This record gives sequence, C-alpha cells and structure tokens, in this order.
Amino acid sequence: MNNRGFPNFTAYSAGSHPKRAVHPAALRQIEIAKLPTNGLRSKDWSEFAKPGAPKMDFVFTVCDNPAKEVCPIWPGQPMTAHWGVPDPAAVEGRHEQVEKAFRDAFMILDRRISLLLSLPLASLDKLAIKKEIDCIGQQ
Repeated sequence: MNNRGFPNFTAYSAGSHPKRAVHPAALRQIEIAKLPTNGLRSKDWSEFAKPGAPKMDFVFTVCDNPAKEVCPIWPGQPMTAHWGVPDPAAVEGRHEQVEKAFRDAFMILDRRISLLLSLPLASLDKLAIKKEIDCIGQQ
C-alpha cells in the first residue's frame, strides 16, 4: 500500500501478538517484490492507539480467525473491514512450504490493495466505501 498508494495512503502493520522480529520469510517476500524493508519491525497494535499515533482512516484486520481475537477500539473511529488471510507464520514444514505460504498471503493482499486503489474513493460516500471494502475482503 505504501508503494502503490502513495501519496494518498500511508500504511502501517501491527498485530495482537507480535514476535520479536519480522519473520524472515516475510522480509524475503518483500525483497522479491522489490519493496523496501528498511525500518520494518514487529509491533503491537496498541502502539497505534496511543496519544500522538497516526490518524487512521481505514483499519483492515487480516487474521484468519477473527472470532478468537479481540480487536482494540481505534481512536477516531476509522472505517474497519476484515480481509482474512491464512497466517503464513503458522505454517510449519519445509522451507518451500513456508515460502509459498508467505507468497500466497502477499499475493492475496496485493490483489485486494489493487482493488481498493481502483475505487473512486473521492466520489463515494462512506457507506458505499464500506460496502466496497467489505466486498474486496471476500475475494
């Protein structure tokens, strides 16, 4: 999103149970896509609910099983949607299987981001945007 959505969008990533570092297979996939990896770090979503945090217009949850997660209440009440993706970090097995899981997750999110960026957001009302974003998450 930061690459193709610039300058209209700034994306951040965080999770409910961050690890100490970004998964090496995630970094590898980002490098393969020729996107910058500098400054990427694992972070808790609470970082974006603190005073002084960036204002969020949209929040997309991507966990594969949101029913087991408790999502925070975001300051400013941004538009939220669930774009569930199987968690590639949960895949165990051969190196190739893990790499494929990260590639698949990247491709799913890349397609959804492309669809989001193709929407005429400036001409849609909030309800129409919410409906479109929810539909993208189901693809």
